[in-house]
Amino acid sequence: MREARDAMAKYGRDAHAIAALVREAEVHRDVYVDPEIFELEMEHLFPNSWVYVGHASQLAKPGDFITATIGRQPVLASRHTDGSIHVFYNRCPHKGVKIASEPCGNTGKFFRCPYHAWSFKTDGSLLAIPLKKGYEGTGFGDTQANEGLSRVKNVVIHRDFIFARLSDSGVSFEDYFGESLSTIDNMVDRSPEGKLAVLATPIRYMHTCNWKMLVENQTDTCHPMVAHESSAGTAVKVWKREQGDSTETPMAVQLYGPFMSPYEFYEQSGIRIWPNGHGHTGVANSIHSNYSDVPGYLDQMVAAYGEKRAHEILGEVRHNTVYFPNIMVKGAVQILRNFIPIAVDKTLVESWVYRLVGAPDKLYERALMYNRFINAPTSIVGHDDLEMYERAQEGLKSNGNQWVNLRRLYEGHEEQDVTAVINGTSERQMRNQFHAWAKFMTMDMDKRVEAAE
Repeated sequence: MREARDAMAKYGRDAHAIAALVREAEVHRDVYVDPEIFELEMEHLFPNSWVYVGHASQLAKPGDFITATIGRQPVLASRHTDGSIHVFYNRCPHKGVKIASEPCGNTGKFFRCPYHAWSFKTDGSLLAIPLKKGYEGTGFGDTQANEGLSRVKNVVIHRDFIFARLSDSGVSFEDYFGESLSTIDNMVDRSPEGKLAVLATPIRYMHTCNWKMLVENQTDTCHPMVAHESSAGTAVKVWKREQGDSTETPMAVQLYGPFMSPYEFYEQSGIRIWPNGHGHTGVANSIHSNYSDVPGYLDQMVAAYGEKRAHEILGEVRHNTVYFPNIMVKGAVQILRNFIPIAVDKTLVESWVYRLVGAPDKLYERALMYNRFINAPTSIVGHDDLEMYERAQEGLKSNGNQWVNLRRLYEGHEEQDVTAVINGTSERQMRNQFHAWAKFMTMDMDKRVEAAE
């Protein structure tokens, strides 16, 4: 069946044809609109990458679990009785029924399949099977089902952030992320206790577009003053008209006002790129730089870290950090956005807010407000982006031009998989992402083709 499908497919598992979709400063429209490319991403790109699963604070007690998806693969993470965290494929080894269908919960001392009541310890090992005598003398003990829930072998927990790689071989966690983990480190260090906590469900809503459009947009600094002029721009005008003699800028205006910053602001702010498609805006300055101080917070940080280190931590105000393939982290406001691919033209977005443990409540309030104002379907500016994504998804069906241009501040051949600080309006981070896309899409294709043959 696989051979028949490949024979009818446009790309099959031709690594050269797929790599050719990405030029130095252009990408072919098929990377956004071709259902076959999307399925190949699910089969190759996501299993070869390190993908965010969840946060350890969501698994506070033994028996706590969360569910997630890596590509097409449903996974399940749980806290065992000894405090350890395990990640499994979310399917019963008997008939394949999903063990957990809820986003999160507490299963108690064991998981129980809702179909035939096979049960498993929270470390995934098989606990009990009804009518077990029926398996005596059948060779069941030598089967994979006897081992319990299939374990995801490559799991790393960094500062309580859980990442997994489904592929048995590939780039190590340390080599995959490298220096880019400094954004997560900074976000965690902003807690006087060096800890984050998830206290609420995320904002979730569907986008009618390809997932990569959202990832690109996180480091696109040439759109805010254009796409958000009618929303954030109007809100700023209203505030200026109504503020009267007030010298205090409301938190809401502090959050959406900077979206109207001019090109020059973003140019000078800079972008840092890292290997494997990671990068961030806001190197020297960002839209998060000028929020009002929260009383008592700096004193807490100085007490915890010392004056010099406290100022270093709080002085890092990166805007958006992209962790390839599909999450964005805002360390300064403790938000993570997960862009979950559903179909070639459908993406579920989850926007998570983290509480800085031990920090003043006002910081958590600000983070929650930012999430509602910017990332919700009812937000001030989020619907502007959604409109652009949907228009792009429709426009890319046009046969007038099959290539998407990413040539801004392109200076000829660019060295790949490097760390560099560049002009803040450059499209090089987008080019960096697509280099990583081609790399992780094709890195195992030759091996899989040989195995199929």
